[in-house]
Amino acid sequence: MGMVFGKLRVETPKFEVVKSTADYEIRQYPPSVVAEITYDPTQFKGDKDAGFSILAKYIGVFGNPQNTKPEKIAMTSSVITKAEKIGMTSPVMTKGNVGRVTMQFTLPEKYKKAEEAPKPVDERVVITEEGEKKYAVVGFNGVATEGVVTEKLEKLKKDLERDGFKIAGEHVLGRYNPPWTLPYFRTNEVMVPVE
Repeated sequence: MGMVFGKLRVETPKFEVVKSTADYEIRQYPPSVVAEITYDPTQFKGDKDAGFSILAKYIGVFGNPQNTKPEKIAMTSSVITKAEKIGMTSPVMTKGNVGRVTMQFTLPEKYKKAEEAPKPVDERVVITEEGEKKYAVVGFNGVATEGVVTEKLEKLKKDLERDGFKIAGEHVLGRYNPPWTLPYFRTNEVMVPVE
């Protein structure tokens, strides 16, 4: 019942808050190991979240884990979504746009190196190591629609520019709750890498 109302009972990535303002936080994240899939949503009837079920099968959310051990891997939160930019257009965030999406599950902290994680059965799932990262983060509740994400992102960029931070790459979207969580109780974050 707790997941329907947004209660988190899973491991979340550790981070250090470098700076906190009324508008955002600057966070330093240590290196981590992630399972990720990159796909074109048009291959999944335009579903930009199609990677979720594939990654969930890898860790064993829906039954037997789809990895070579097979080892059930604890679910962590947030689920990270990155959208590739196309030329000079906005990032791909919703159905109907052409482009690729990368979805990531951060694996539990016990996996320090990619080779320590169970090998995926589905060759579309890739295990990789992420280096240390610094993000400016703004959180919000509700459904992470394209419009809401764009609004939060633009305000965050203006706030960072005002405060003298230099943006160091494309934003990512972190979603902390499963799709069946009631919209009002969902927790999301727009994260922008900064120097």
